[in-house]
Parts: sequence; C-alpha cells; structure tokens
Amino acid sequence: MAREIALLTNPTSGKGKGQRTEAIALPRLKEAGFDVRRLQGRSAEDARELAANALRDGVEALVVCGGDGMVHLATQLLAGTDTPLGIIPAGTGNDVARYFDIPRNDPQRAADIVIGSHTRTIDLARAGDKYFVTVLAAGFDAKVNERANHMKWPKGQMRYNLATLAELRVFEPVAYTLELDDARINVDAMMVAVGNGPSYGGGLRICEGADLTDGLLDVVLFTPMSKPDLVRTYPKLFNGTHRSHPAYVHYRVRTVTIAAAGIVAYADGERFGGLPLSVEAVPGALRVLSRS
Repeated sequence: MAREIALLTNPTSGKGKGQRTEAIALPRLKEAGFDVRRLQGRSAEDARELAANALRDGVEALVVCGGDGMVHLATQLLAGTDTPLGIIPAGTGNDVARYFDIPRNDPQRAADIVIGSHTRTIDLARAGDKYFVTVLAAGFDAKVNERANHMKWPKGQMRYNLATLAELRVFEPVAYTLELDDARINVDAMMVAVGNGPSYGGGLRICEGADLTDGLLDVVLFTPMSKPDLVRTYPKLFNGTHRSHPAYVHYRVRTVTIAAAGIVAYADGERFGGLPLSVEAVPGALRVLSRS
C-alpha cells in the first residue's frame, strides 16, 4: 500500500517559485513510492482547510512547498500532533529550512529529505492559540513590515527596502514593559525580538544561540542607539556579531509578556498581532522531517 503524504504548495511564493519548485520535487516524491495529495489553496484560509482535511484523513506527513509563511500555516495544524512537517523551500527567507540545513535551491535534494523520513522534535513558541517557529519581531523590524504591507508599490524586496528607509527617518526608541518569567522591567529600546529559533528575515541571526530544543525563549533587545549606528549594526545580524554591541541585551526565559504602544508584532514573517502579547515556550511541540 502506497504511503500517502500531502503536498501543500503556495503557487505565488517567491514570485511563482512555489509552482516551479513543486514541478521539480513532485516526480521525486512519486518515484519514491509516495501517493502525493496535491493541495493548492486560493487563499490562506482555503489552504488551511485543505491541509486540515488531509490531516483528518490520516496522511503520513504534511509537506509544504513555499516559504516561512507556509511553514507558519502548517504549524498551526501540526503543533502537538505526531504528524511531521516536511519542507520543500520555495520562499524568500526560508529561515526554517536554514535551521534544518534543507537545500534552499535544490528541490530534488529537499524532496530526498522528505523521502528519508527522519524526524526531529523541536519546541515552538505560543501566544494565545497561535504558534511560531522562528522569531517574533516587536520593534523597528515590525514597523518596517507594517509599513510595507500598506504600500501598493513597488513589489518584492524593493518594497521592504523603501519601507526601511521611510521608517528609519521617523523611528524613535519605544517604551516597553517586559515581564520575563517572574521579573518585570521597563526599558526604552529600538526593537525587541523573541526567538524560538535564531534567525528571521532570510538569515538575520537576531537571536544567535537560540536552541530549538532547550524549552526556552531567547529575548533580545537593543537599547537606544543612533540611526547611523543602527544602520552599521544591521549587517552584523547575518553572522551574529551584533552581540558585542553595548546596546545588545539578551535574556533566556520560559515566558515573556511584551507591552508597548503602537507596535504590531510579526512572527515567521506573518502579521501576528498587536502588543501586548504573552509568549511561552512549548517544548517538543513539533516534529520536522530532517536529515537525521
């Protein structure tokens, strides 16, 4: 009897890369003997319903062909279950694929990881009834996302570049109240990030050192700094050397509540919700198909 998996594709992910990536990965999965149930939603809500139906029917795994947004959608359905998540990267950032060293530009090799059926169990972060895998952004980076989402032009990465420049002109430190386990602090900061994993935004390692299996959240903030200093520090996020900056502050906690006026948080690149938000670590909540 063929082993059935669901393949959930975002056809518009990465400027149509999702559709092209599926066309390469699908034959590999079928050749390995899988019965592949192809799912393509017309909207996020439609995709979620299609995936939920497949899970109710007992598919062996839910494999997403897309970026971190598709991983985020699937995670809401898979958290706390025994059904694993597979990833065929086809997005822009693909940070979750980076966590598991899944090839981001070779769909056949990514499909081979699904075929191998090795799983790792990782933690998730949860706020209310919503989960995230990567990092929750709640400062300057979240403001950029929010501004970009209201822009109709240009498309793609240039929209975020222009939003960054526009936000940088007006951004000022934000007054936060943080409840870190049993401690409460008031602090002015440029940004606050809550990491289940180390990176977001296509390899920006804001929460460098975060461990997906330690049952803890990594809370990172930058206290007030000049705008030129912020611009100079940004490239250091790609290799984690920003941790030496005197404005960098890092906590490891099981729970955190973040409160600030006028901030809408983003997680896994998706609009997550306005502050205040209470986030907790959920140990061992997700199974992921990985190399070993």
